[in-house]
This record gives sequence, structure tokens and C-alpha cells, in this order.
Amino acid sequence: MDLPTVPTRVLCAAGMILMILLAAASLFTGQYPLTLEGLLQGDEMQRQVFLTLRISRTLVGMIGGFSLGAAGFVYQTIFRNPLASPDIIGVSSGASAGAAAGILFLSGSAAVTASSFAGALLAVILALALSSLDRSGRSSTIVLAGIAVHSLAQTALMSLKLTADPERELASIEYWIMGSLNGISIYSIGANMILCLICLVILFLLHRQTILLSAEEGEARMLGVRVGRLRLIILLTATLCVSCIVSLSGLISFVGLLAPHGARLLTKRNSCSTLLLSGLLGGILLTGADILARSAADSELPVSIFTSLLGAPFLIFLIIRGRQKL
Repeated sequence: MDLPTVPTRVLCAAGMILMILLAAASLFTGQYPLTLEGLLQGDEMQRQVFLTLRISRTLVGMIGGFSLGAAGFVYQTIFRNPLASPDIIGVSSGASAGAAAGILFLSGSAAVTASSFAGALLAVILALALSSLDRSGRSSTIVLAGIAVHSLAQTALMSLKLTADPERELASIEYWIMGSLNGISIYSIGANMILCLICLVILFLLHRQTILLSAEEGEARMLGVRVGRLRLIILLTATLCVSCIVSLSGLISFVGLLAPHGARLLTKRNSCSTLLLSGLLGGILLTGADILARSAADSELPVSIFTSLLGAPFLIFLIIRGRQKL
């Protein structure tokens, strides 16, 4: 593992400190007021809210944002595309179709989460299976397969919406698609968080191979890299990681796009330390946006409203910056 330079090390340390501070703020933000004094005095209701809801929600904000940021870095590096994100091979649209099916035909939030995860996983497997039909191993083939799967999943989602009850089921589907950490509890995150952490460990262990895949395919093959197989393993791992989060939170826009760009702008390099900083920035973005979603209005707002408010200006900034370089 490459040792980061001092400025990068400082950036990562600052990112960790900021994420910890936001996590502490997240624990005490919400419709039900919690106080440190009340918790220390053993107030039973505050204790239940803290242990059952706030800790789990904060963990999903931190780990979920970290996962989206790290996965975004992996996608942008492998596809050599600054606009690449987990959506590129259909994970988000597959998760949406799965969640809609769960809302219509199953009962309970756990069933909807499981159905969403299954939809995301099925979409990824289908995209990778389609791309394997092309033996050239080009990354563009996976992108085209992802576009095809995205279209199929969107068609399935629209068909499910047409059969939904407009007043109840359709509203639930639309709210899920907007993305929110509301409703997450300690009872619903265990398996997802464990699988997500395993995927993150694998991504960090394979960070050198990820960087190698950003080179031209001919160069990578000359270095002894099995491009097709390695790309498949890394993309599948990154997508599993994202699927674990998306199935819990719904669609969270822009975090997987913003965090890697921010990390590269700060570090000016592609390395393991940039991957770490991408994850930290993702955790900061999602945790901060979730705090705003809980506190900006009387009722809770979808978290994607706040990530999009950050994302749209940042995309405009990237367009202007790219134009100035021409």
C-alpha cells in the first residue's frame, strides 16, 4: 500500500474528524429530542430511540456515504469516465424495480429491503452476463449492457407503477425512489452492513489492481493483468457494496459522483489515499445531508434533495473547469 504524502494524510485525518463530528451531531438530531443529560440519567424512551434508531441511522449515513464515495472512485477509475457512477450498470434502476415489487406484493420494510437488494443484484448479474458475450473485454461493452439493463428495469418499474394504488402504494414507491434514511432501525441493517464492510475491505485490498485497470488495456495486459476477470471481480464487489446501501436507503443521488471528484481535486492523484478520501467525503456528504433532511423543515425531507442541491452546482463547476482547459 502506497504511503500518502503529508498533505494527503492531513486531508484524510481532517475528513475523519469532520465525519466523526457530523456523526455526533446526527445522534442528537431528529423529531424526538435527545439530550446527553437524559441519556446519562437513564431516561428509558430516550435510551430506546438512541439505541434503536439514531445509532443505526448514523451508521448507515457514515458507512453508506463512505461506500458510495469509494464505489464511485472505483467506477470512475475503471471506466476512465469522470461521470461514471453505480448507475452505469443498472444497480439503481434494478433496486428501484425490486423495491416497487416489494411494496406491491410483500409486506414490511424488511421485505422491501430484501426485494430491492435482489433487484439490484439481478440487474448487475444480467449486465455482466450480457457483457461477457463480447470476448474483447472492453469496458464500453459493460456500459452498453448497463444501459440495456437500465432500460429493462425502468420498463418494469413503470409497469409496476401502473398497477399500484395511486393513494398508497404509488406514493410509497415514489418516496422510496427519492431516497431517505427514515425508517432505518438496528433490526434492519445487520446483514447489509456486514456484507458492505466485507466489500469495502476487498476494494481496498484490490486498490492497486483498480489503478492498473485505468491504463489502456494493452498496457495492462503487458503488465500481466487479466483485465476481463479482474474488472468483473472489482465491479461486482463495488456494486454489491452499493446494493447493500441502496436497498436500505432508496436512491441517493450525486454522492458517488461528487465524492471521488472532490478527492481528486484535493489530492491531485489516483491512489489508495484518494480512495480513502473519496469514502470519507461520501460519508460527510450523506451524513450532513441527512442531518439537514431531519432539521430543515417540520417534517422530514428526502435526503436526495440536499445531495442534489450540492451536486448540480458541482457539475456546472466541472463543465466550466473543463471548458477553461480547452
